Amino acid sequence: MVTPNKINSENQFELVKELIREDSDAVDHLIRKNLHSDVTLISQVSEYIINSGGKRVRPLITLLVAKALKYSGKDHIQTAAIIEFIHTATLLHDDVVDESKRRRGQDTANIIFGNQASVLIGDFLYSRAFQMMVKLDEMKVLRVLADTTNTIATGEVMQLINIHDPNIDEENYTQVIYRKTACLFEASGHAAAILANSDEKERLAMIEYGKQLGIAFQLIDDALDYSASSEILGKNLGDDLAEGKPTLPIIYAIKNSSQTEKNIIQKAIENGDLTKLSIIQEIIKSTGAIKYTVMRAQQAADRAIKASSMLPESSYKEALISIANFAVQRQS
Repeated sequence: MVTPNKINSENQFELVKELIREDSDAVDHLIRKNLHSDVTLISQVSEYIINSGGKRVRPLITLLVAKALKYSGKDHIQTAAIIEFIHTATLLHDDVVDESKRRRGQDTANIIFGNQASVLIGDFLYSRAFQMMVKLDEMKVLRVLADTTNTIATGEVMQLINIHDPNIDEENYTQVIYRKTACLFEASGHAAAILANSDEKERLAMIEYGKQLGIAFQLIDDALDYSASSEILGKNLGDDLAEGKPTLPIIYAIKNSSQTEKNIIQKAIENGDLTKLSIIQEIIKSTGAIKYTVMRAQQAADRAIKASSMLPESSYKEALISIANFAVQRQS
């Protein structure tokens, strides 16, 4: 059953996309143009991922921030496409590392085309993104995106180190999600502010907006992995547990449960054991771990909204606020 909140948040997001439709269509066109390769498999895998139904929030941030800061050029289109290429490359690599089978309601590329093709075409997308950066010829933006790509890689390695470790604390976890997820949201706002030649206060505000929005998105993803349905979520419920990932609902539940319950969760994380998923979901529910995770996501979204107050009043500013609200209200 679809809830009213889900309807409202989805409608809100569609209105935001409609506001920026012309620029968004231009980004789509540029993405497809740059996916072209004389190697058929590259085009097949790239098209499969690009067409898989993602919300493209990161490029949307770039487009909206540029408009909110009254940027009148066209380089925000190229920048938004570059950011989506970087994101898509990380998805291809992530699904191989995590041995994922489902994403956005369909089979992952590694299941259809194999791990080798997914890794290599992820590399192709990274390299294409850097070709596009050079063509953009904006050194400050290039520096931000190059540093961000490196930060994402360090976040992936940190997450790998943490796999099957039930003793990770919230501070360590927050560092991982900043590097792995939030920093690309951050770069989306930062790059747009650079293109708009904004002052330091506006630039720092857009960095903060993107960072906090990215944290909110990731925290809700982590909550949904233990509270949504597989159909709504678009992937297998409990994937994080199966992969041995200690996300915030798990970290909080371990900290606030009985010793017997702690042992159940810790062993499941250590072994990637899904057989106790229903029991662990009950423990997570009884300890208030989902509520806590959503609360932390709301705090991050509120910080993003506060950061957006630095922008001049416009429909684009309101759209950025709507995205921050959507980040917490969404159910998939």
